[in-house]
Amino acid sequence: MTSSTAGVDLLALTAELVDVASPSRHEAALVDLIETRLRTAPHLEVTRVGDNVVARTRLGRPWRLVFGGHTDTVPADGNDRARMNGDRLHGLGSADMKGGLAVMLRLALEVAEPTVDCTYVFYAREEVRAAESGLGELFATRPDLLEGDAVLLGEPTSGALEAGCQGTMRLRVVLTGARAHTARPWMGRNAVHRLAGLLGALDAYQERRPVIDGCEFREALLAVSVEGGVAGNVVPDEAVLVLNHRFAPDRTPAEAESHVRDVLSPWLEPGDRIDVTESVAGAAPSHTHPLIATLVARHALEVRAKLGWTDVARFAERGVPAANFGPGDAFVAHTRDEYLDRAHLEAVWQASLDLVTGGPDASRVETDTS
Repeated sequence: MTSSTAGVDLLALTAELVDVASPSRHEAALVDLIETRLRTAPHLEVTRVGDNVVARTRLGRPWRLVFGGHTDTVPADGNDRARMNGDRLHGLGSADMKGGLAVMLRLALEVAEPTVDCTYVFYAREEVRAAESGLGELFATRPDLLEGDAVLLGEPTSGALEAGCQGTMRLRVVLTGARAHTARPWMGRNAVHRLAGLLGALDAYQERRPVIDGCEFREALLAVSVEGGVAGNVVPDEAVLVLNHRFAPDRTPAEAESHVRDVLSPWLEPGDRIDVTESVAGAAPSHTHPLIATLVARHALEVRAKLGWTDVARFAERGVPAANFGPGDAFVAHTRDEYLDRAHLEAVWQASLDLVTGGPDASRVETDTS
């Protein structure tokens, strides 16, 4: 390890990163800081593409492990500055995911001769539309920078390993009616009233809970916004309901869309329509890969399904095993009181350090058939 960064306090480093504002599309200042630090390490090859920066070791090891983390946060809510309370750090992005970035940055700087070659990917714009993703930009322009045998994303998992991820879909449902004066409503058809049956069906929706490779996923279908109304004295002739469907990775987006249409069909009439505005596939668990399985076994990690969507899906689409493993509690992410506890941060650091310096267990490599 290099002496210049050895012993850096990870919680203090995370606080430093929190204090550099990086809302989506405005990550440049944080990326500048990270790039500057990375370029002090002679053992790293550092490449910047837009507001994404990638650092790699080039030691010719038989395995390459990719660590990935997004640099952006959601907009601030009075929590843009770091605040320490003992071993708990409060502040925007502390859990999602500047604690994970701190682990990546310290690994990159300190471990000059890992047993496995390492790639550290700091990418922009994860918290906005998938089409804007910095990781997507890298896959489109420099896919060579993302090559590896396995991937760990530092999303907040409280130090557990969250395998795979669910797909996500947004749909816009338009119900039609006929305008009339509210004094004579029988002469029209109230499209807003038609929402009652559809909303009731969504409220009674029984989600699937498939178990895939020992991980239980839990689907969801719910309304996230509603629009309707013309004027205070007009029967509305249109109502719009926006839905979000989270679907397990054993379904393709086409299969998930077909399922949603089946659920909604009893409440639709000629003239109504359903438009899919976003659809992204999930990823099946891949925690049996030697590198990921070694991490789990050596540290007795809990393995569970990732119920949200993460960028493991982008790697899975390209046949690269990936999992979510980071400090921080996902339940406090995006909240005003977001925080990160030292215990989770240190546990993820120690497990990650052990993996890059110890490599995969020989027995797992011998039995791997991937």
